[in-house]
Amino acid sequence: MSLTAIRVTVFGHVQGVGFRWFVMRAARELGIAGWVRNNSDGSVTAHGEGTSGSLTEWEKRLAHGPATAHVTRSERTSAPPESATDFVIRG
Repeated sequence: MSLTAIRVTVFGHVQGVGFRWFVMRAARELGIAGWVRNNSDGSVTAHGEGTSGSLTEWEKRLAHGPATAHVTRSERTSAPPESATDFVIRG
């Protein structure tokens, strides 16, 4: 099984609405390791490492977000793997 890594930055009303917890739960459900953090511009960035299929599903969930959020757009980029073993919330 080949693992890959991506970064997804989500924009809109995504801070103060439980978005990071939503991202972490989705990642753990899909077997993705990595991290999520708030950015100073009001966006949220998540780094995930997993299979291509699990990352595609995770990205779809992030682009929609929880009911409390309002996502206006998301951007996906490739990222180097960081050998993550769990999924955590950073600052």
